[in-house]
Amino acid sequence: MSDEMLTLLPLVLVVALALIVILVDLFLPKRDDVVLGVGLVGLVVALVATLAIGPMPWDVGALTEATSFGDPPLYTRDLLTALLDLTLISIGILTLLFAPDYLGPRKMPLAEFTATLLFAVSGGMLIAGGQDLLVLFVGLELLVLPGYLLAGFAKRDGLSTEGAIKYFLLGSFSSAILLFGLAFVLGFTGNTQLAGISEALDGVLSGDTALPLALAMGLALLAVGVLFKIAAVPFHYWTPDAYQGSPTPVTGYLSVGPKIAAFALILRIFVEALGPMRGEWALIVGVLAALTMTVGNLAALGQDNIKRMLAYSSIAHTGYMMVGLVVFATAEDPLVAASGEQGVLFYAVAYAFMNLGAFAVVAALQRRPGVTSQITTFTGLGYRAPVLALLMTVFLLSLVGIPPLAGFFAKMTVVLAALEVGGPVTLLAVLMMLNAAMAAFYYLRVVVYMYMRKPAEDAPEVSIGTVTRVGLIVSAAAVIVIGLVPPVTGAILEWTEAAAQGLVALIEF
Repeated sequence: MSDEMLTLLPLVLVVALALIVILVDLFLPKRDDVVLGVGLVGLVVALVATLAIGPMPWDVGALTEATSFGDPPLYTRDLLTALLDLTLISIGILTLLFAPDYLGPRKMPLAEFTATLLFAVSGGMLIAGGQDLLVLFVGLELLVLPGYLLAGFAKRDGLSTEGAIKYFLLGSFSSAILLFGLAFVLGFTGNTQLAGISEALDGVLSGDTALPLALAMGLALLAVGVLFKIAAVPFHYWTPDAYQGSPTPVTGYLSVGPKIAAFALILRIFVEALGPMRGEWALIVGVLAALTMTVGNLAALGQDNIKRMLAYSSIAHTGYMMVGLVVFATAEDPLVAASGEQGVLFYAVAYAFMNLGAFAVVAALQRRPGVTSQITTFTGLGYRAPVLALLMTVFLLSLVGIPPLAGFFAKMTVVLAALEVGGPVTLLAVLMMLNAAMAAFYYLRVVVYMYMRKPAEDAPEVSIGTVTRVGLIVSAAAVIVIGLVPPVTGAILEWTEAAAQGLVALIEF
């Protein structure tokens, strides 16, 4: 098989799997067990194929270096693409493991859910390797359109419908704004290729001339479009309603999948294409990072609904990851700039497992219809379901950033990168630590309910399905192993560092 075909193979496998699931449901209707088996086996095959193809920092795999599809390149498989593909496929596997126990008792069709989820994952994978503005936009729409459907999957639930409508309307506006920004950049540079745009901007911005108005407009519109996708303040208002109204497995996916894909979009456009303009957007991103982490945590403090609490928490984590972008934009040394991008990537990998695991525990408690997502639902869980309570504690402590869990190293990589830049960026590192301390209050509040409050005498028994149990074990193992096993931590740090340096090498300092 040619290198060009290997470049596209993991993406093609996921798209083909979505079509196979539709055919399986057509010929074997209402066989959720078959659909689940096909979906999981197919995603595991795609995961193995991604590992076998590479590239990886240790020169293993069929591809040992970045390889592009098309001339000029439309899609590339480099260290960043492979890392993000593995993360997105892992998110798909875990979401499928968590879904049946929730969807089955509510008579929601698993086949439709699976096919829609797979198309969304393929959109994120297309973004991860996109090298052309049009390819990136197509990937973005392939990501978000299934997301709107998933948010409204509980179509008889008013909250689900309300959240999906808000998500759809605001998402459509932001996509249109992003497209206008792409049009301005295309009109100014005359190129849709990321490398061509970067080269054109290098020539324009090399002198002392002021930033052209058309380019400034394009940058502003692009920023608004992507800031909505990552739910940064002040474009975060859709998040709590969409998260609360969606079926809980969908909420877990929405909290990690689209966010990681949107950061991939930022890395491809703002780093790879608009890197020469990094000084123009550094201050704006820095201010928004401070606002995003602070507003998210302050809003989460007063929430009694755990899905809304985790929604605002998700906004705060977006702010933490944005600090890595500020490091890239303000650093004068390429190695320091790369450490900022490394922080973003490591945080994305760790966050995927710990946040998805937390939502999975909520979904497990809601296996029996009628169970709410209020924090009081966790009352006495340490006595009713000790293992489930222990897993939830692991996920929450990792979200706080307690060592030696994955969340600690995620925050550490970003903070150390910010301290290395120094100057005003140091204030962001300090603010990040203060916000992490603030977040400990509402995360540990759930732990207090689980272990320090007795369950009611008539509290229902908690039962967990086998596939959910497997998913929870995998998520918790990932959170612990990434933080506690040095070879694994070192391998991920090395991979994220190499991927970040590959991006930064494309920019002139």
